[in-house]
Amino acid sequence: MSAVAAERPVFDTLMRDLRPRDTLVVLDLDRAFRSSIDAMLTADDLRDRKIFFRILSLPIDTTTAEGELFYTLVAAFANFERRIISRRTKEGMQAARQRGVRLGRPAQLNEEIIRQAHFWMGETGYPCAYVAALLSVSRQTLQRGFHRLGLCYPIRVIETQRGNERA
Repeated sequence: MSAVAAERPVFDTLMRDLRPRDTLVVLDLDRAFRSSIDAMLTADDLRDRKIFFRILSLPIDTTTAEGELFYTLVAAFANFERRIISRRTKEGMQAARQRGVRLGRPAQLNEEIIRQAHFWMGETGYPCAYVAALLSVSRQTLQRGFHRLGLCYPIRVIETQRGNERA
């Protein structure tokens, strides 16, 4: 689970279950905390509760003044690095969109199949859910395909003795 996630139930349970003289071991600061402020507040909480804290990627003793200073600097740089990576990722995604790259999962239905399904629904009057099931997709997926291609929901018009009616 990402440290940036809004809710971290496993981490919250871990913090609640720690007792004095326990040691919290994390691999790296940027994987454990949301921000440098979160890292500092957590370190203060652990110190107040007499819980030891160890970072495997850094030889820091957070029980000394020097170690605490170094920890603060490393936490700030980890936060800075996370923000730079996030910005670069967003810039890269924007550049890809401008080049016409479609991001995300590939579409389950191609344009030809969507147009055939649209035509078939209009001709036969079969409901969208039935046609979607034949294509092994959800009704919502088929409707999103119609929307993506600018197709309105097909309505079959049939002739009756009273005149044209919608089916």
